[in-house]
Amino acid sequence: MVRITKRSKRSRLRGAKTCGYGFRKKHKGGKGEHGGRGMAGSGKRAGQKITWIQRYHLNYFGKRGFHSKKKNLKVINLDEIEERMHKFLEKKIAKKTSKGIELKLKDYKILGRGELKEKLIIEAAAFSKEATEKIKKAGGELIKKETGDEEEIVKEANIEEES
Repeated sequence: MVRITKRSKRSRLRGAKTCGYGFRKKHKGGKGEHGGRGMAGSGKRAGQKITWIQRYHLNYFGKRGFHSKKKNLKVINLDEIEERMHKFLEKKIAKKTSKGIELKLKDYKILGRGELKEKLIIEAAAFSKEATEKIKKAGGELIKKETGDEEEIVKEANIEEES
């Protein structure tokens, strides 16, 4: 019987005493060899590497510092709002009222590229100066909304002040 595919090197070396790594002492570095490779095992087995860490890497253990929970806002320009208006109306993100078109984009920052043809009442997390000027010039309104968690914190703070 003729073999069509060549066996992998790993499968050919199985059964050989050192699996292609030469002398037995050469192939070490993990699995029971002084706590593993590199910094592995530094927190296990009562201090095989702890003295070395204490001398050279003082801040190796523990947590330090803090991470802000700041949300990155999505960005949209005025010309993009104009282009996508029919989609916003279909998805009920926007609705037509007697004052103009009300648009709710709570996780967005509105930027000022493009011109507005319609009166818009935009509810968003932030507005650029240029966008603010253009929206007001077109006769629209701006409603600045805090995003997600911050909104709840503001409500809780107001409740505490009242009581």
